[in-house]
Amino acid sequence: MTLVSTNWLNENLSKVKIIDCSWHMPLTQRDGYNEYLEEHIPEAIFFDIDKNSEPNTDLPHMLPKASYFQKIVSELGINNEDKIVIYDNSDLITSCRCWFQFLYFGHRPNLVFILDGGLKKWKLENRKITNKETKIKPSKYFAKENTHMIKTKLQIEENIKKNEFKLLDARSKERFNGKVKEPRPGVRSGSIKGSICLPYSECINPEDNSFLNKKILDEKFKSLGITDNNIVFSCGSSVTASVLGVAYSLINNKYMPIIYIGSWSEYGKIK
Repeated sequence: MTLVSTNWLNENLSKVKIIDCSWHMPLTQRDGYNEYLEEHIPEAIFFDIDKNSEPNTDLPHMLPKASYFQKIVSELGINNEDKIVIYDNSDLITSCRCWFQFLYFGHRPNLVFILDGGLKKWKLENRKITNKETKIKPSKYFAKENTHMIKTKLQIEENIKKNEFKLLDARSKERFNGKVKEPRPGVRSGSIKGSICLPYSECINPEDNSFLNKKILDEKFKSLGITDNNIVFSCGSSVTASVLGVAYSLINNKYMPIIYIGSWSEYGKIK
């Protein structure tokens, strides 16, 4: 069970740790943290995707070292045995990236979930929100990397020759086909040779940001020739790639997401 419903969370607010990880593309001129300060689900704590990525690189949203992640999560007051529900207020469904990050650093899959529909659906249903500060008691979190969950640029290049796994790109078809300029400077337009495009937005109900039902998702993946777990996801900076990882986990609960963490920001970088 990757997703929990708004009804479920409403009935279990006191039994879980709630994370708001809203993040927006810079061009939107929206600030996830400021929006969190204005309104959030009661007792939610904020997880900053930018600050909680690797600081010593010019690539966006690279995973930090385990010691750095331990420090971040300990400061958020989360323990290894906590049940976590993650949501966002972003059209990019950034809760999926935070979910992936917790799984990568060893949080048990049966203890970390995504709120289906996020804050958008929560508010559409007129559920309680607050601007009250959440009190945090620091913890001592331990992180252990599951390195098999990521692919490097070298592995992607080797796969172009060997075709050992299928690579799905979550960006829009316009970006994938190189018809529009990339939003980040210094990155060329286009896509990785042999990759397949499945825009993450095609897996989401635009009305309330919830995931499409399993039958529709299954049909989408099968139409692209995806019928087994030998699949890796990519996007611009490994955020929306995680949306596809969640979508596929909904139709195949034995799949543990694998992501090309550098994604097109690394592969398409102009040298």
